[in-house]
Amino acid sequence: MSEDPLNALRNSIRSKRSITYLENGEPSKKFITASDLRLSPSLTFPKATTTRLRKPGTNSVDPTANPDDFISLGAVYLAWLYKDVSGAEYMKQMRENGAGSSFVSVTEKKSLVDWLEGKRSELDSLAPLQQESGTPPGSPSRGPGTTLPTTPAAGVKRRYVPKPSDLEAAKRIRANEIELRDRNTVLRGTKPNNFTSIQKVYADKLRRIRESAKSGQSATASTPAKPVSDPKLAARKAKNMHPIIMISSSPTSLITMYNVKKFLQDAVFESPAEAREKAMAEGSTKPEDMIPIYRKKTQIGPGGKEIETRSRYFVVDGTDALGKFGADAWDRVVCVMTTGQAWQFRPYKWSEPRQLFHHVKGVYVSWSNDPPNTKIQDWNVTELKIDQHRRHVDKSVVAHFWKILDTWTSANKPWLVS
Repeated sequence: MSEDPLNALRNSIRSKRSITYLENGEPSKKFITASDLRLSPSLTFPKATTTRLRKPGTNSVDPTANPDDFISLGAVYLAWLYKDVSGAEYMKQMRENGAGSSFVSVTEKKSLVDWLEGKRSELDSLAPLQQESGTPPGSPSRGPGTTLPTTPAAGVKRRYVPKPSDLEAAKRIRANEIELRDRNTVLRGTKPNNFTSIQKVYADKLRRIRESAKSGQSATASTPAKPVSDPKLAARKAKNMHPIIMISSSPTSLITMYNVKKFLQDAVFESPAEAREKAMAEGSTKPEDMIPIYRKKTQIGPGGKEIETRSRYFVVDGTDALGKFGADAWDRVVCVMTTGQAWQFRPYKWSEPRQLFHHVKGVYVSWSNDPPNTKIQDWNVTELKIDQHRRHVDKSVVAHFWKILDTWTSANKPWLVS
């Protein structure tokens, strides 16, 4: 009788014989163009030969009657040939070699390779040899009329033939299995990426920022006639468009005109009392009502080169000092620091806290161990917590302050962004 192609492939692999490709009887170097597999000098099979290896979820026992339920010899050989590659690379090779839908799944490949290499003697997905009627593989064939023994010989293991109920149970289990993935397969989507919606959203944002910048620049001129009649005023406005930060003049405020520069510019907090004593010792009995703050920013330019820039801010503690900046000074105010006392806002352009913090960024400054202030719950402010003892955390607090201020300024007053 003719040899089973799957057993022949297994014997060739276990014997480490060279397996070659043939194309219409001639040697071929590529598997996809080959028509036959030469397993030994005297044994050749078409690579499309149906084997006894069942596809997952099927329970057929006759490859001749149901060839679509079984895997071809070429697909079995490919599973062994690419046994050591990753799951993604294995699927790629199956496509490139024309395996189609008839290939060994990634989850079944390991057990099949172990059986082909002789590391295991049984494989549940194999249908029994029809000619042997349950005789273990490798036993000698019998001629016509030979009576087969009803029980296996001593020492010979009987081939397991699964019951239909077991096959149905295995089918249900496989249907609920999740195929393992690696870092390559999880990154490969099933649909092409389309970022058109994101592009539209940011295109609208950029358009609004440009329009706001143009309106801010045109506001410095006020009317077309003013630059002609008063060019000095227009030049002064165009030159001094620096953001303004207002702080509280309350004696209980943690940020005062004595320590605000060291805090925002040098990222070091000094208590108001100590800062005032130092200023008094240096002969300054009264603080300045307008203090410039220079903020350093480092950016990565073309070629990876670091570029350091300085942005200028002005700090004032009242409306008298703010009036020195001109009639449009409130258009330049980007932040108001508060201690939670509403009387601070009485002389402001917007004396009601909810209305004020709709036009400027509100920051509530307090100690880190202070209890929550119920007065500011309805105000649109961000809490800035200062530690009383740990000065090494001041840098992170100041960095957080500049971050939230940059975000608010870019969204609400982009013409002040330097």
